[in-house]
Amino acid sequence: MTAVLPHQTLGDGSVTVVFAHGFTQTGTSWLPVARLLIERSPNLRCVMVDLPGHGRAHDVHVDLAETAALLLATGQRAHYVGYSLGARSVIQAMRHRPDEMLSAVLISGTAGITDDGERAARQHADEELARHILDVGTDAFIQEWLAQPLFAHLPNELTDPEDRRRNTPEGLASSLRMCGQGATVPMWDVLASTDTPLLALAGSRDDKYVALARRMATVATHGRLHVVDGAGHGVHLEQPGVVAREIAYWINNPNE
Repeated sequence: MTAVLPHQTLGDGSVTVVFAHGFTQTGTSWLPVARLLIERSPNLRCVMVDLPGHGRAHDVHVDLAETAALLLATGQRAHYVGYSLGARSVIQAMRHRPDEMLSAVLISGTAGITDDGERAARQHADEELARHILDVGTDAFIQEWLAQPLFAHLPNELTDPEDRRRNTPEGLASSLRMCGQGATVPMWDVLASTDTPLLALAGSRDDKYVALARRMATVATHGRLHVVDGAGHGVHLEQPGVVAREIAYWINNPNE
C-alpha cells in the first residue's frame, strides 16, 4: 500500500484544499471547481485525490478508517472537501486527526445510518451491487449508475462517463464492500465532539440530503448549512461556480 493516495495538484498557494470524490468518480471530477476556486483565491493549492478502489488507486482495497488515514497522509494540514463517499471519508478523518482539519466542507453527505436494521439492509444491498458490478463490468454498470433518479437533474454532458469508466469492477466492488454506507459505523458523535468548522452543502432538489445536511450542520459544534437552489445530488457538477464561491467564502471565514 502506498503512503499517500494518487492525486493531482492545481495551484501553488500556501493554503491547501483537499478534495475527495464520490463513488464511481476520480479526483478529476473536481477540476472545474478547483479551477474556479483558484481564480477566486490564488493563495490556494488544490489537491484532488483518487480514493481507494477508484482511478489510479483502483488496487487499494481498504476500509473507511484506512481511507481517512491515507487521505490525511496525502493532504496533511488542510481544508478538506468531500462529496458523498468523499464526505464520509472526510468525517472519518475528523475522527482520526481533527488537529489537521482547518475546516470541512461536506457535499451531499451523511455521517452514517443510525438504525441497525436499516444499516444491515444497506450493507446487504451494497454486497449485491458489488457482485453485480463484477458480473456486468464497469461500462455497463456506469450506464446503470448514472440512470438512477439520484442523478436525474445532472445533464449528460456533466456526468463524465469516460472518466468513471477508468475504474475497475474489482475496485468499485471493494469500495462498496469496505466503504459503502452499509459498512460505515455512524459518525454523528464525531461532528458533535470536534471543533472543526463544518459547512454542509446540498442541492435543493435532493430532499433526502438536504435533511441530512441540515442535521449535520445542527449536530456539529461549529456548523453551517447552505442549500444550492435548483441543484440535485451532484451539486458540484451541476453548479461548480456556486460551490467554488461557497468553499472560497467558507475557508476564508470559517468562524462565521
